[in-house]
Amino acid sequence: MNDDPAPGGAQPPWLAVSRGEAPLIVSLPHTGIEIPPGYERGLVSPWLARKDADWWIDRLYAFAADLGATVVHTAISRTVVDVNRDPSGASLYPGQATTELCPTTTFDGEPLYAPGAAPTGESVAQRRALFFDPYHKALRAEIDRLRARHPAVVVYDAHSIRSEIPRLFAGTLPHFNIGTNGGLTCAPRLSDAVESACADSGFTFVANGRFKGGYITRSLGRPDAGVHAIQMELACRGYMPEVPGPVREDAWPVPYDEAYAEPMRAALARILEACLAFAAAEA
Repeated sequence: MNDDPAPGGAQPPWLAVSRGEAPLIVSLPHTGIEIPPGYERGLVSPWLARKDADWWIDRLYAFAADLGATVVHTAISRTVVDVNRDPSGASLYPGQATTELCPTTTFDGEPLYAPGAAPTGESVAQRRALFFDPYHKALRAEIDRLRARHPAVVVYDAHSIRSEIPRLFAGTLPHFNIGTNGGLTCAPRLSDAVESACADSGFTFVANGRFKGGYITRSLGRPDAGVHAIQMELACRGYMPEVPGPVREDAWPVPYDEAYAEPMRAALARILEACLAFAAAEA
């Protein structure tokens, strides 16, 4: 693995790029919980600001580096800026509840900021320049680097979410939620391979259900150009002993348990191996 900065200058300290040579990039856009000094002003509470992080996903996918994958990770909380939202402000899910580029509510609809303290247009633009743009620049640089070596590259955008959030979706979410924007962001062979690995795992799954892929998947997936992007949204109960329903500050997040997470980790290893097999077959 190579952790040197990408061409064109040093990485900011909150942005980690662990380079591999395999045709696979694993994006970790929502595991960060850092709120830099100054950005906590006006927030209702530090816990609410971190509540909707993709808890423990970086630990769950720690094996990806051993497969030769490149891993791109931001330590910045999604409350500061969500690098998986369209920076134009366009909704990825028109007509459905969602959060903004700089969220003002939690997934449950709770205000993140005191009245009048939400980020202004100027602050949003600053956050985009400081945190959003460098993350996407890093992703694109790694795509270009690997495409120079491989006929096809898979961008795998890794996420998780609580299993039940009535404001966002009805009922209980399947364990695996595959998003390819209705098949536009990757070749059908890749989505078929990932679905097959999910089916073999014994966990429940759906493709392009409530979660069809966010801005990362939709902006980077160009199958005709050899870049195949796929989002995986995991229901938290698959890898942590989640209690369904609303969560409390004294009980969320649930501590990471290696033994509990192992069945899903093993299934995810087979999913990433399927991604690599797809890319190799494109040669």
